[in-house]
Amino acid sequence: MSAITINLQAVTRRIADAVEAAQRASGTVKLIAVTKTFPASAIVDAIAAGQFAFGENYVQEAVTKIAEVNALLGGDPGERQGSAQWHFIGPIQSNKTRMLAERFDWVHSVDRLKIAERLSDQRSPDRPPLMVLIQVNTSDEAGKSGVALHEAEALARAVAALPRLKFCGLMAVPEATGSFESQRAAFAPLRALAAALRAAGLACNELSMGMSADLEAAIAEGATMVRVGTAIFGVRGAERMTT
Repeated sequence: MSAITINLQAVTRRIADAVEAAQRASGTVKLIAVTKTFPASAIVDAIAAGQFAFGENYVQEAVTKIAEVNALLGGDPGERQGSAQWHFIGPIQSNKTRMLAERFDWVHSVDRLKIAERLSDQRSPDRPPLMVLIQVNTSDEAGKSGVALHEAEALARAVAALPRLKFCGLMAVPEATGSFESQRAAFAPLRALAAALRAAGLACNELSMGMSADLEAAIAEGATMVRVGTAIFGVRGAERMTT
């Protein structure tokens, strides 16, 4: 059994335990395996272990890797049973939106209407709608991606009205904190915002929040997707050089 398989099983258990502790229904949290800087071979190993949803942060790296994964798996990815589902979770540059619209299934990090409009225009009508989450800067950190809390509803309404996109919910990367309770407090504003958007008539059912160090707190606050990389694939190259 590979290390990736063992790690995936451990993370899956953590998610299941957190779901049970939060008294939520089984299967309500989806694992997004974050594969930035890891090779296509690691993704193929994860697929063999039963993981199919993958998150990437860098567009050009991801596009190359998607092609490599398809080549390693063989066959037509549109027809292959159990093929990978690709989630983009990083900052979006305007000149990279076409690659996102053409190659990804989900984009978690929309924070400007201009980006959403480009994704809508560039998504092929022959493909299913691109599933979109709005990234929110819940802690008002300077320089961090994400729309401000008070501007999120207007952006959500505008995105929901665009063709070839489907507004599904919200994403956040709160400032890292130590204790379980402080982690929960960091995620709480996104949960409250999602509830307010649903009350306002928007289909805001997905909450993408929580990573390797804080997924339990995120699940306690209603996360439906957790983005986990290190706990599955290990320490990334840049991190190895500083540890």
